[in-house]
Amino acid sequence: MYKRILVATDGSKLSNMAVEHALTLADLTGAEVVALKVIPRYPQTYFEGGVALAAAEIARIEAQWNEEALAVVNAVKSAGQLREVKVKPVTVKSDLIAEAIIATAKRSKCDLIVMASHGRRGLKRLLLGSETQQVLTHSHTPVLVLR
Repeated sequence: MYKRILVATDGSKLSNMAVEHALTLADLTGAEVVALKVIPRYPQTYFEGGVALAAAEIARIEAQWNEEALAVVNAVKSAGQLREVKVKPVTVKSDLIAEAIIATAKRSKCDLIVMASHGRRGLKRLLLGSETQQVLTHSHTPVLVLR
């Protein structure tokens, strides 16, 4: 049924549930898994009174974020090896998380996206947004959402 499943993860407890579902589904269908962690770029401040960091400090922070992201997707790869599921760990740098998820799914020729949703409502959803909602709205690839 599925040949390649993209699972979007940030290493949180909630996204780990999505990882478990994606690995189980891949195991049952013989699919490969693409484990994706989107890394944001360090925000540049252009507002009066904002504190700008030196380029070297920003590079250090971004390198740390990259290491942490690699650890997250490599943990998915290790979990997949225990189940004999092939996992390709992928990290992408982007401030547009939903767009990065959709683009990676398309580029990797995935036929399913698995991700978690925090299920925020009201003001929290308005202020924090919903990457899952953006993926659901704009993706041409089927999306399995777990809560």
